[in-house]
Amino acid sequence: MYARRRHVYFAMMGTCIGLFVLAWGVVRIWSIPAAVGMCVVAMVIPPVAAMVANRRGPEDRWWDDPSGDPKSDEWWDELDGKKRRP
Repeated sequence: MYARRRHVYFAMMGTCIGLFVLAWGVVRIWSIPAAVGMCVVAMVIPPVAAMVANRRGPEDRWWDDPSGDPKSDEWWDELDGKKRRP
């Protein structure tokens, strides 16, 4: 799942860069408002791409899940003030 999110992120960022390059390299010759509109769309893509890339999937391990190492889990539980159940 991580690889899919990474591919989507890079595709979105590539689209963003492509929009900027096309807007000011090609489209501005015919229409400045269209080039500005393309840049506005490109400006929205990076935050959305960051949200997509950092979204937690259903199979992703969350920060407080046990790691599988009993000694480490016991140590973290002691730090967090949790009592381990046998």
